[in-house]
Amino acid sequence: MLKEKLQPFIEKYEEINKLLSSPEITSDIDKMTKLSKEQSELEPIVEKAREYFEVCESIAENRELLDDPELAELAKEELKELEPKKENLEEEIKTLLVPKDPNDDKNIYLEIRAGTGGEEAALFAADLFRAYARYADLRGWRVEIVSSSESDTGGYKEIIAKIKGEGVYSRLKYEAGTHRVQRVPATESQGRIHTSAVTVAVMPEVDDVDVQINPSDLKIDVYRSSGCGGQSVNTTDSAVRITHLPTGIVVSMQDEKSQHKNREKAMKVLKARIYEKMMREQQEALAKDRKEQVGSGDRSERIRTYNYPQNRITDHRIGLTLYKLEEVMQNGDFDQVIEPLIAHERAEKIKEAGL
Repeated sequence: MLKEKLQPFIEKYEEINKLLSSPEITSDIDKMTKLSKEQSELEPIVEKAREYFEVCESIAENRELLDDPELAELAKEELKELEPKKENLEEEIKTLLVPKDPNDDKNIYLEIRAGTGGEEAALFAADLFRAYARYADLRGWRVEIVSSSESDTGGYKEIIAKIKGEGVYSRLKYEAGTHRVQRVPATESQGRIHTSAVTVAVMPEVDDVDVQINPSDLKIDVYRSSGCGGQSVNTTDSAVRITHLPTGIVVSMQDEKSQHKNREKAMKVLKARIYEKMMREQQEALAKDRKEQVGSGDRSERIRTYNYPQNRITDHRIGLTLYKLEEVMQNGDFDQVIEPLIAHERAEKIKEAGL
């Protein structure tokens, strides 16, 4: 029963309130900070729980008045307002009770790579990146290109960007996977529809606390930067390639003229990739016992198809089809796709938690 699930939250909140006013806590900054954070996390649930209890109590009181000839009509009117309010509060509380992804508030590294389809895949990688950049702009996020490798026709063989802002990972985590495009390539003179693909990885930005790397596990190579076609664009060994020996993850960085800056950038991306690998392994272990969530981030999974001739975008994970491809790609309106994914995952988690 929902009431029984909520009572411990209220008790814990009241206990923290008492502790925060005690002298031994007020004199300990670390404990006070920790308790204040826990209190602020509990506050939304406790506020809704108290409101829910009040509404339930009012419903019970009005139901008792239904047999009273003088007050029955008034009670019926009250119940017409209170019962839908109770249902709405129940849905809000269920959402609040679902455990939050600890990475949701983090900035991300977005990595897009051209897959099958050659130059057309590289061109779509560039189109997809521009669409994400527009989406970031709509949400007030900042986009910084960390590294890029251009194709001969102006697309991207690979591009890595850092996206900063409120709740970046909470929304873009659903973009990880294989994105398939069906369209007539700009390079195709016969007007035939081609199918190409790009892979997207969404990696939370991590602190040293999240990922600790032993320097002896790293192999670091320096070399001269090269541009499109392989020609040298720098006369010094400023490009850096770091290999993490235990995982085999390799990060190369050459966009900066300074070896130090390239190394610093490469280390940040390396940590993000290692963290993503750790998360993926944890999710794979969980998936053996339960249905995998839509935000799993498995980049080998085909998650979406973009069909240009039909102006159609299909998300295969939840069977969502929209004939609004132009709005998404030209205007960056990814919320039309992301909101249903969030709602689906929330519903699955609520079901899983038995709420």
